[in-house]
Amino acid sequence: MKKLNVITLAISLLALSVVLYSFKPGEKNYEFTSITIVESIVPSGAGRSRIINALAPRDYKEFTKIMTEEDKSRNKSKRDEIRVKNYEETKLLNFYNLGGIRFQNIAANDAVINSRINAFLDEGWEIISINTGVEAYGGQGDGNGLFVTRFYFKKPI
Repeated sequence: MKKLNVITLAISLLALSVVLYSFKPGEKNYEFTSITIVESIVPSGAGRSRIINALAPRDYKEFTKIMTEEDKSRNKSKRDEIRVKNYEETKLLNFYNLGGIRFQNIAANDAVINSRINAFLDEGWEIISINTGVEAYGGQGDGNGLFVTRFYFKKPI
């Protein structure tokens, strides 16, 4: 009976070691990235449409300030330090031209976007989330608008 308790204890400790090792802190298993697609929904084709992919990394900690009851001063991060000047910009067509909505432009954008997404997938990235939104005033005579789609990817390191 005592031998059975020792074996059970040994197996339990081994299992616990395996579990603890699998949650080893500081080990990064994935790399994450994103791209943003901005498509103009401005009538008469006056807007700009692009796929944007940042090529320069940023550490959010450099631009983050912890607000406390004692320290209510504002975040003094400088915009030019945050701004990324090294990025990939892929031109897309606007949804509208002078004749109105252009379905050919939408189909062309779909083809270019699919090509870019397929390139990410070929590089080993996996889509984990897609978020969309529209920015427009929408009031009388509104001539502004953007359709934004953001793709988030991950891949094992």
